[in-house]
Amino acid sequence: MAEGWAHHLLKDQFESYSAGIAPTRVDPYAIQVVAEAGVDISLHHAKSISDIQDIDFDYVVSVCDQAREQCPYFPARVAVLHAGFDDPPALAGQAKDGQEALAIYRRVRDEIRRFIEELPHVLEAQGSRTP
Repeated sequence: MAEGWAHHLLKDQFESYSAGIAPTRVDPYAIQVVAEAGVDISLHHAKSISDIQDIDFDYVVSVCDQAREQCPYFPARVAVLHAGFDDPPALAGQAKDGQEALAIYRRVRDEIRRFIEELPHVLEAQGSRTP
């Protein structure tokens, strides 16, 4: 979801990539709730860190605690920022039905959107160089 929002909201400021420690398919609920907000992530694919290892990053943003804990080393010149969001699939697994699961995804979708909207300001406040 974060990559989709970054492409949609900040495409003129940042080139965004999303990768995981143990990537899986893009979650259908995530595709659905992001589409409800007007962003199509249906063509996105889950990538591994090794898929993007040759890209020279200025910033690395982790969006879940598991990724933060298992994140690989990045050179010192890379600004690393963590934003801990709930893991929708983990929470949805405990939902009583599909509507309750979707509500979890929608909440996290909206939290991620707000974070992405504020990301340039957050980076500037931290003294990171902005593109």
